[in-house]
Amino acid sequence: MKIVLFEDADYQNFLPLTYFRPVWDLRCGIYTLEEKLKYSLGTRGFFYSAREYLLNFYLPPSQNIQSLPSEDCLFINGRLLLSGDNPQKILDMPADSVLVSGDSVAAWRTPGKSLHQYFSKGIILEDRIRNDFITQESELNLVKYPWDLIDRNGSEIVSDAKFSANLGQLEGTIDDGVHILGKENVYVSEAARVMPGVVIDATAGPVWIDQNARIMPQAVLEGPIAVGRDSVVKIAAKIYENVTIGPVCKVGGEVEESIFHSYSNKQHDGFLGHSYLGSWINIGADTNNSDLKNNYGEISVLLNNRKINTGKRFLGAIIGDHTKTSINTMINTGSVIGVCCNIFGEGFPPKFVPSFSWGGSAGFQNYDFEKALQVSKIVMERRKVSFTENQRRLFQAVKDLSIEVERKTA
Repeated sequence: MKIVLFEDADYQNFLPLTYFRPVWDLRCGIYTLEEKLKYSLGTRGFFYSAREYLLNFYLPPSQNIQSLPSEDCLFINGRLLLSGDNPQKILDMPADSVLVSGDSVAAWRTPGKSLHQYFSKGIILEDRIRNDFITQESELNLVKYPWDLIDRNGSEIVSDAKFSANLGQLEGTIDDGVHILGKENVYVSEAARVMPGVVIDATAGPVWIDQNARIMPQAVLEGPIAVGRDSVVKIAAKIYENVTIGPVCKVGGEVEESIFHSYSNKQHDGFLGHSYLGSWINIGADTNNSDLKNNYGEISVLLNNRKINTGKRFLGAIIGDHTKTSINTMINTGSVIGVCCNIFGEGFPPKFVPSFSWGGSAGFQNYDFEKALQVSKIVMERRKVSFTENQRRLFQAVKDLSIEVERKTA
């Protein structure tokens, strides 16, 4: 049986985070959704169906759905978070059946033939599948919005750490003067270093420090927390519960209930709370975001061409890849900031900032595409990531999609 991860139309609910990545590459807990599916299902190799420009960039043709042989195929929604006995429930699905969770197809099993009729430009056609196959209601957990990932992050850190079974192992360097509470709930990977004066409090949840990470002096970490490989927690940082710092990030100041996907920096003082940051983001010194309205009311966001009441009292910012903020930037509650933006100036910028924008509260102008590419190339090559012609094509596809989607939103 071949396993295929697919995107449905709700990938748009995660924009701007999913402009540069398929939905299964979103991070929640220690791992991405794809990584969780792989270890839950006990398989290494997947096939994929997603927006065509992403497949062309990320995957060799051998892993594209078009390379599937005509045999038994199990399709799994890339928004799925597995738990409990759910993996076996999916693996035991009978042929020509569909598991539906809410209004979405969670999994679908069928012989691998005539599949093209169930996809359009890489996106699954759920209504057609429902009409042609036997459906069964399920309670599988499909994340629907970015704040679902933020809400689940702490419990997913706990689950991921338990699955990895490394808690209590301090393999890296623990300098003199480090204070650890709940040592049995801490993992420090080989080649990681925790420097003098650091306080790790794992009494309320695990603290996971991955390969080559460095926790600098006087930092305080309160679990559940995950620090990814090659990341740095800066001097005197205050990292509160339910925070994931993905690979190759630098994080300082005060952070709580937030996710850094990868390759993003918030090195200086300033508060970040209940937020999700994509990749290649730089948060300027003393940038602060609000994650609670003064009237304690429920927070609405402008997302995917419509205003959505999140039902949340705490929600900060959703920030797309390659965006930068200047010093002293203020970000309002429930802000959505697109990809390749440059935010600066006094006052609060609008709660919705379209991709490829340059400006702030005084107004925005279009960020020249070639200049945006030039900055991204410099930033990526500083981290030894090449900016190739394929990258340029990816950026162009992202810009084209952002114009199509955000012109309606704005």
